Amino acid sequence: MIAPRRYLPSISALVAFEAAARHGSATQAAAELSLTQSAVSRQLRTLEEQLEVSLLAREGRGLALTPAGAAYVEKVRDILQRLAQASVSARTDPAAGALNLAILPGFGMHWLAPRLSDFATRHPEVTVNLSTRLKPFDFRTSAFDAAIHFGREDWPGVSYLPLLPEIVVPVCRPGLVEGEATDPKALLARDLLHLETRPRAWLRWFRALGADVDLPPGMVFDQFSTMAQAAIHGLGVALLPTFAADPYLARGELVLASDRTSESIGTYYLVWPSDRPESVPCRSFITWLAAQAESD
Repeated sequence: MIAPRRYLPSISALVAFEAAARHGSATQAAAELSLTQSAVSRQLRTLEEQLEVSLLAREGRGLALTPAGAAYVEKVRDILQRLAQASVSARTDPAAGALNLAILPGFGMHWLAPRLSDFATRHPEVTVNLSTRLKPFDFRTSAFDAAIHFGREDWPGVSYLPLLPEIVVPVCRPGLVEGEATDPKALLARDLLHLETRPRAWLRWFRALGADVDLPPGMVFDQFSTMAQAAIHGLGVALLPTFAADPYLARGELVLASDRTSESIGTYYLVWPSDRPESVPCRSFITWLAAQAESD
């Protein structure tokens, strides 16, 4: 319920009071507001009569706040600022804004980034900001609206949109392996390259093909791109997702190291906090990404 009219001064009276309090002068307040000094004085008098309290006292040629006026002006400034912000928001497209997205570097570079131009074309009102995060985090203490997650549905407090399974292929420099090995264990004769966030990826790949092996230690990398470069330079065999391997395979920089080419070791998801309403930009992104995943 709105307060009684007697407690709701006019905006013009509040603006005049705030300016006079800030300048300590009705004359300077009038100059700032493009009014006459008498008009500002009338606004101040009307405000005091409506509130039945003295807000300003004449002090020499200037005006000084009374204790009641000093307390009142702080609240008036806050109200005027919030009213101005609300007015700006009312004029702004409610669908506009920023989407802060946490991504995994390999997936972001090879799968998501090439598609973002389509989102920008369809939703020019949304600015997408990308930052790298390798592990789940607490949305309550971060500025992120959503994130790319790999693995299982084990991130607490989020909603999930499945994007695609991670299909991996073993790749190496041309000539490192003679043809495509028909026996997966033949790859053990070469150095195997590992990803820091997938320490068991090779083991799962071998076991999926029915080969129970003891893996020798090998070089460890923090990103698919650096591991791919190591493979290109002959440092070993890398296990890459198809979306990361395909460009290198197409250019002939890498070749398949086994005819047992693909096994799924997890799923990529878009996740966002389930305990707060989705912003319009976030909902636009979720809808668009769901269509991208379906058509991929």
